Amino acid sequence: MEDFRRMYLRLCKEGGVEPQESVIAQLQESRAAHSSKLDLSGQSLSLDTCSMLARAFQNDILITEVTLSDCMLSEEGAKILLTGLFESTTVKTLDLKGNNLRSAGAEALGNLLARNKTLHRLVLEWNALGVWDEAFSLFCDGLASNNALRQLDLRNNQISHRGASELAMALKHNTTLEVLDLRWNNIGLMGGRNLVEALQKNKSIMQLELAGNNIPSDTLKAIEQAISHNSDRQSTMRVSHRKTQVLTKEIQTLKDTKNHQFLSLMGTIDRQREEIGRSNRSTSIQIGQLQEALNERKSVVNSLTAKLQMTEAALALSEQKNHSLGELLTQMKGEKEEQSERQSIERKKEQEDNVLREGKLLREIQNLKETNVQLTNKVEDMERRCKSQQNQIFELKQELTNRTAELKMRLTQAEDRLEAEKRRSKQALGDMDSLRHKEVEHMKSHLEESEKTLQERIFKLEGQRIQLEEELSKAKAACVTERAQAEEELGRVRAHVRLEEQEHVSVLEEKLRLARSSLQEVQLHYSQQKQSVTELQAKNSQQSIEMDGLRRRIDELQLELSGKEQEKVAEVSRVRVELQEQIGHLEAERTAQEGLREKIHALEREIKVLSSNHREALLDKESQMSSMLEKLRLKEAEIQRMREDEAARASYLQSAFLTYVQGSPLGNYSSPKK
Repeated sequence: MEDFRRMYLRLCKEGGVEPQESVIAQLQESRAAHSSKLDLSGQSLSLDTCSMLARAFQNDILITEVTLSDCMLSEEGAKILLTGLFESTTVKTLDLKGNNLRSAGAEALGNLLARNKTLHRLVLEWNALGVWDEAFSLFCDGLASNNALRQLDLRNNQISHRGASELAMALKHNTTLEVLDLRWNNIGLMGGRNLVEALQKNKSIMQLELAGNNIPSDTLKAIEQAISHNSDRQSTMRVSHRKTQVLTKEIQTLKDTKNHQFLSLMGTIDRQREEIGRSNRSTSIQIGQLQEALNERKSVVNSLTAKLQMTEAALALSEQKNHSLGELLTQMKGEKEEQSERQSIERKKEQEDNVLREGKLLREIQNLKETNVQLTNKVEDMERRCKSQQNQIFELKQELTNRTAELKMRLTQAEDRLEAEKRRSKQALGDMDSLRHKEVEHMKSHLEESEKTLQERIFKLEGQRIQLEEELSKAKAACVTERAQAEEELGRVRAHVRLEEQEHVSVLEEKLRLARSSLQEVQLHYSQQKQSVTELQAKNSQQSIEMDGLRRRIDELQLELSGKEQEKVAEVSRVRVELQEQIGHLEAERTAQEGLREKIHALEREIKVLSSNHREALLDKESQMSSMLEKLRLKEAEIQRMREDEAARASYLQSAFLTYVQGSPLGNYSSPKK
């Protein structure tokens, strides 16, 4: 206020105007009280003082309330003061009581209301604004365009029914005025009806005083009813605004929880990626070890092929010597071919039996190992190499069985988890549906009970609103937590199963590829060895037939060729001196070839068993992966359906709240007025 006093004195000095002593004294009192109120009531203000005060108002001095009641302002002085308040952004209350404002004052007030955006309260009691209809019409135009004024006092302003009609037109366009005092005017019946018509469109007037205006009682009741409707509407709007604020806060909290869950999910995904990297590194190490074992196996096979080549050379020499005996051996070829066909048929049957029954295969492998142990006395070098190969194959088989058992166990655990999550989500959905149904029935019962008295409706509506908000918040929180848990568990299970499946499938594919490559190489060597073995078998059969035809001891050697090499050598030593060297070479080569053949057969069977097991495991894994993907797809569809149902229920609850609020007495009071 010190600033305003100094500014007033400075402006008076600059304008060459003598400061008014009464105004200075009043400003001094206001400064002493440390008030932001300018009270010049009862002071007689000259035109020069009004001009200086208007210039001071234009400088936006911190004054919120201006009181100029009973100042006997002239029309020109009032116009000058009001012009200074056009652009003011601090004055919120203006009191011009008892200044006998007329046409020029009404026009200036209309311009003030049209241009000022901060004035909230305007007191115009004991003036004469309604005497001139045209000037009051300008005042009403300013009031219609104003969007800041909250309280307007027009008591004792000689407002007639024409002025009331102009005021009613202004109220139809004004949306901010809440309190209007029109007591002790001359509005009459026509003016009252115009005000009733205006209040049907105006929804902001909360208080309207009309005492002493010669308005009939029924019109006053209609105005009071319209005012009560406006007050009820404002209260419902405040309640709805509070509800929207609460809902926005809940939505923000839900968004925050979703963001937190998303961040935690990303952290778990990162950890799972690290675990996958570690498992990939371990699998790469295992693959390297398997590759080294396969390389050793290839070297063994290469050594076997070298020995076979040596035996083939020896057999070529023996073939030249035994060419003379070819005519006798040709008769036995047919029998040997039939025997080989029978053996091939039996081998196929054995392979089919090995594919169907793993236990028999293991026993057969054990028997083959025993036979290999018996043969180790004859060829020790070959036994060590074959034994190392068999140990490697056994370890591979054991690893494959362990892997398949572990995969099956993990898949069963994942399926159990998925079934448990499905049951829990279905149970949660059933509980939520029952809660929603109960809430809707509860709302319907309260809507039927709300058709009683107005006070009972209001209290019941408040209690029901609080109860429904608590239940809705609980249901939302439970639904959100359950959905987050289900989604998190499903994501973990899905990612874990998918990663394990991908890892094991890649490992199995790599092993299968390596096994296939080794199988192809072994098959090539086997085909070569088989061809050489068939030739050796033919030659050996020819020689055995020749020896049967020559001597009985050669027959005994053919019978004991399977496992008694020493007896055969002893019996062959009795043969002629010309055949001793041939028989010794042939027996050694034959035993070596039989051992190789048995080894090759064992390797072939094991490779076929491995390939069939790998193929069956791959088929099982592919079927399991397809079933898991189908389950995941169904689970995702179910989750999507749950989300859609949740959104539909939320929209249904929102629409139910809106219809409930709109159908309540607070929202239906406007119907009888229209």
